[in-house]
Amino acid sequence: MIQEVIVVEGRDDTRRLREVFGAVDTIETRGSAVPDQILKEIQAIAQKRPLIILTDPDFNGEQIRQKVLAVVPTAKQAFLPRSQARPNGKGSLGVEHASAADLRACLQHVLTTSTTYQSALTHLDLVQAGLVAGPNAKKRRERLGDLLHIGYTNGKQLLPRLQMLQISGAEFKQALRRLEEDK
Repeated sequence: MIQEVIVVEGRDDTRRLREVFGAVDTIETRGSAVPDQILKEIQAIAQKRPLIILTDPDFNGEQIRQKVLAVVPTAKQAFLPRSQARPNGKGSLGVEHASAADLRACLQHVLTTSTTYQSALTHLDLVQAGLVAGPNAKKRRERLGDLLHIGYTNGKQLLPRLQMLQISGAEFKQALRRLEEDK
């Protein structure tokens, strides 16, 4: 049973989570233009219960994630890989399209957000790993995000995301090894 309140984008996400997990508490942002009232509700809930942010793996989902983190910087985070959020037909990426197995796996890899974690990783580490520059950098970042369960980020946001989610140098190196094995 999930004890946290899960922040999702809309009612289809809530419906899907309840299909998979049964009784689960969610709060819906109603899209990327999160109303101030919803942000206040999220803040109030976070004072009583822990939160998990689970938004769609797209630009709008990332915008929502940042708005929620602005009011609850210690919220836990779960990231659904893009490949697991694709609809069977037309439509956009979404939590509501994920299989039960993918949602269970996603919520088994919830990460704690930190505003004070000091990582030994540097921008140079990312460049040397081919994650910031080069013809395959985007593809490598996407795979790294899947391996570390941190979602996709652009090159500029990768280091802050690694730090915020407290990814150690050892975890980073292990993921890089797996990334190289995938070739």
